[in-house]
Amino acid sequence: MMRKIYIIALVVLVVSCNSKSPEEESNKVITEEPSMNTEIDKKVSKLLSEMTLEEKVGQMTQITLDVVTKGDNQYSSAQPYELDSVLVHKAIHTYKVGSILNTPGVPLSRQDWYKTIKIFQDEAAKTPRQIPIIYGIDAIHGVNYTTGATLFPQQIALAATFNKDLVKEVAKISAYETRASSIPWNFSPVLGLGRNPLWPRLWETFGEDVYLGKTMGVAMVEGYQGNLGDPYTVASCMKHYLGYSVPLSGKDRTPAWIPERELRQYFLPAFKAAVDAGSVTLMINSGEINGVPVHASKFLLTDVLRGELGFKGLAVTDWADINYLHTRHKVAETIKDAIRMSVNAGIDMSMVPHDFEFAELLVELVNEGSVSEERINSAVTRILRVKMQLGLFENPVTDPKNYPDFGSDKFAAVSKKAALESFTLLKNTSNILPLEKGTKILVTGPTANTMRSLNGGWSYNWQGSEADNYAKDKNTIAEALVGMGNATFVQGVSFKENNSVDSSTLKEVVFEDKKNIDAAVKAAKQSDVILLCLGENSYTETPGNTNSIVLPKDQIELTKALAKTGKKIILVLLEGRPIIFNEIEPLVDAVFMGYLPGNHGADALGDLLFGIENPSGRLPINYPKHPHALVNYNHKHSDNISIPNYYDADYDQQYEFGDGLSYTSFEYSDLSISADEMTQDGSIDVSVKVANTGNRKGKEAVLLFISDLYASITPEVRALKGYEKIELNEGESKVVSFKITKEELSFVNDALETIAEPGDFEITIGDLKKKIRLK
Repeated sequence: MMRKIYIIALVVLVVSCNSKSPEEESNKVITEEPSMNTEIDKKVSKLLSEMTLEEKVGQMTQITLDVVTKGDNQYSSAQPYELDSVLVHKAIHTYKVGSILNTPGVPLSRQDWYKTIKIFQDEAAKTPRQIPIIYGIDAIHGVNYTTGATLFPQQIALAATFNKDLVKEVAKISAYETRASSIPWNFSPVLGLGRNPLWPRLWETFGEDVYLGKTMGVAMVEGYQGNLGDPYTVASCMKHYLGYSVPLSGKDRTPAWIPERELRQYFLPAFKAAVDAGSVTLMINSGEINGVPVHASKFLLTDVLRGELGFKGLAVTDWADINYLHTRHKVAETIKDAIRMSVNAGIDMSMVPHDFEFAELLVELVNEGSVSEERINSAVTRILRVKMQLGLFENPVTDPKNYPDFGSDKFAAVSKKAALESFTLLKNTSNILPLEKGTKILVTGPTANTMRSLNGGWSYNWQGSEADNYAKDKNTIAEALVGMGNATFVQGVSFKENNSVDSSTLKEVVFEDKKNIDAAVKAAKQSDVILLCLGENSYTETPGNTNSIVLPKDQIELTKALAKTGKKIILVLLEGRPIIFNEIEPLVDAVFMGYLPGNHGADALGDLLFGIENPSGRLPINYPKHPHALVNYNHKHSDNISIPNYYDADYDQQYEFGDGLSYTSFEYSDLSISADEMTQDGSIDVSVKVANTGNRKGKEAVLLFISDLYASITPEVRALKGYEKIELNEGESKVVSFKITKEELSFVNDALETIAEPGDFEITIGDLKKKIRLK
């Protein structure tokens, strides 16, 4: 998986936050990367030598936009949004702030973004060193805080395409439209693994698999950054380093317990690959691992990130996370202690975000000798380097008039294509799909007539709650189907606010649900087929925490009532995480997993339902069948124990990673290998013939899995090690090839070495298998 990492035998995650003495802590050696000796580095070195301590610390300070806008509420700018010139001057001239982030609570037009950022850059140009501001935004599925921008499927849906080239194209367009909004820094991609179905940010990941996550992450980094410095590219930001996505409780920002061996095998590879691909910034995990907050871990932030992965870019904290060392994690007795710990651990920039205390206290810490100026210089060097790599000194603000393709039809077509390739057909009893033209359809369910369930969180505002207002010109599923003709929409049941019900109004709600369900049943009797749209409302981060991933009772009741009509039911799931629906699965005839397909997802679904397009998505996660059987696809053999005549094996998923149906059929044959033995420095070529044996054109994701049959660390049942998306016409065939090296056969052993042990391995593509032996 990874290239061999330095061996750190039996290392416990011991970090600077456990130090009792600030003086001892500040004297620890901070591993720094050697100078790159480029023209940019020479310019950075010269500029750094001219800067005061206050200017340097200002560059390490990132504030939210709210700090410089009019209005008293620090968490949500007053509307209509307006900058306060006095506060802007204070931030840039008094505190020398180097970075600003966020949105003023509502999406802005790109012209308003231009005016806003130009004000900041014009002020920065008046400072002694004329260092430009770097503005950052969470443009995670398109520029979701700019009106008129192209919104794409969320990352989990992009993973379901199994199409790296398409993901790179999506990222390239997102970068273009971000720069059209005058913003050069995008806090994306998420490189955590979505291995806990409870976690409310699972949909921001590329799924549960290491190989899929790291290759998709590289594609996104390359799409964002291109030739960095080009005005159509942005700085990518790998996040959230490291292990953020697997809290033990499943609740956001709660403790994780991850053995170091697993950190290295499952969570480091995506970051290592993105570093090698040139990603220039990184955001740190808000949580703690094995009792150690990552923002205070010199081991992870310096020894591993800098020393082992070789990352030379800018490491920024997440929201207020230095302060949380004091207020939440309780490892720092004061905010000042928290700043000392985190800066000495290796952070370069603090997303403060609401005040200037970080800058004031860090200057004090340097003057006291608790933080060395050498440590400050290394952080500021990285910050200035990224600003120069982006060309901000020459062109601090990009003008929207230079981006004529912003929000264009051709970009919308790419968004729809991504949605088409992400929708995953998981059940199609008696080939009920595709539907015949003219079929009378009842469209119903809580996700049927809202843009919130198509887009999810980070869409126009943080929780995505304004999507219906700002995407009025886009189709909901109900609007798309009614627009295609012969479809009727009846709501059935609706979302309760925050998916919960106030007990004082429970009787009222139950009565209203029954009335709405009865109306849906009545309409169903007049239809040929029911399109039942279930799932989740929009959410992200802590507000998306849940105590259950079982389908809500009202959605179950709607399904059961509709099933009694005897009509065929096509279930469409719009959700950011797998919602368990085993109670109603036998009642439906077809199942589409839609994930969060974006603004053009409904139009894509319409084309798929009527066979205008052919589904080709595959699950990037296991879809659990039972609430207490949450097992990843690459589980261990011991996860599937059976006792003959007493206990059957219980690896029982609703659907499994890689599942996905098509309207055509594909046949795999002629699996061949160039050799059945391989040396440690050798390779084996693998090829398979794939034929479209059906009666229509289709796309197929060809997946290659490898099983290590015996190893010193209990091996996984199987693991994805290669994939390619191909398109075949009716009757057409193609040979798909892969290359196997030691990297695909490696794992991290109990001495924390990444090794490939000699022995037998099994290659699986489709239902074909071949064995190879590593010498």
